Amino acid sequence: MSPSRSSITGPVDALRFDASDTPENSVNPATAVGNVYVGTASWTDKSLIACKRFYPPGHTSAEARLRYYASQFPMVEVDSSYYAMPSGSNAQLWAERTPDAFVFNIKAFRLLTGHQTPRVALPKDLQSELPSGPRANVYYKDLPAPLIDEIWRRYLEALAPLRLAGKLGLVHFQFPPWLTGDRASRAHVEVCAQRMAGYGVAAEFRHRGWFDGTQGDATLAWLRELGWVNTTVDEPQGFVNSIPLGWTTTTSLAAVVRMHGRNQQTWNVRESTAASDRFNYDYRDAELAALVDPIRVIAKQVARVYVVFNNNYEDQGQRNARELMRRLGDAALDADLADSRNSPPAPDAMK
Repeated sequence: MSPSRSSITGPVDALRFDASDTPENSVNPATAVGNVYVGTASWTDKSLIACKRFYPPGHTSAEARLRYYASQFPMVEVDSSYYAMPSGSNAQLWAERTPDAFVFNIKAFRLLTGHQTPRVALPKDLQSELPSGPRANVYYKDLPAPLIDEIWRRYLEALAPLRLAGKLGLVHFQFPPWLTGDRASRAHVEVCAQRMAGYGVAAEFRHRGWFDGTQGDATLAWLRELGWVNTTVDEPQGFVNSIPLGWTTTTSLAAVVRMHGRNQQTWNVRESTAASDRFNYDYRDAELAALVDPIRVIAKQVARVYVVFNNNYEDQGQRNARELMRRLGDAALDADLADSRNSPPAPDAMK
């Protein structure tokens, strides 16, 4: 069975199911059964590799790790694309090293979301065009229009190999907490929406102002107008940069559920050296069980549900993702069912 292929013609076509891709006696993944894609944020986190509990012995190369990961899960969220501009050559390798049905959700580059961005995160040939000054970081609003155009062009160009291979799921825009839902914040999101026309895009906000009181309904209605996916977030509550857990969908294209963990002590920790420290949380079985029914409900409303475990300390996300897949049963797209293939080759065969 193969999930439908992404198309360069737009976000609706990107999830259109092609019956000719379906082997005999398989199940159409665009139905409410088997349309839940469970995976993790990243497959190369340092603490995951260091714990030596997920990857079998000998899986030490980038290729071996990705091939093994793709034998366990039907999707992954690429987080490295947030920290630096993605590379088209890397995207091509990702497409080649994964099964036909495998899906990549790509996290948007931090400059495009409005985050502070180190100068060195941009391509070297563009760094000389950045505004001069002593600051190590730059912001989208401070860049000249021609440079912004070129950054967007290169960003979309880097996604092309995955899109053409039918493996690009959603582009995930996680906006900073200083985008509070006011007019200026919405204007920046709308600029992103114009640039991303024709792509499946998800929005994740990091300020409660987007959902305070009646503002939540207005935010969801606005996302529907944009055709963007609202991200359901499971995260610590009670902070300005926390969003309440909500299960409202905004487009029939897809839904995204991001599992950040519920670690109150580390949610806003400042002294950590790795993102995995912030998301150090191991979901209990009862907590995962409580998610099954809401996920099944939204799976009936959209073509695909992506459940992404971002609790990326050691192998917590991978273990929790496997357990949730087990509890979802037929609703979860199993990696083995997502693509008919042999077991991943031995590491020696990849050298």
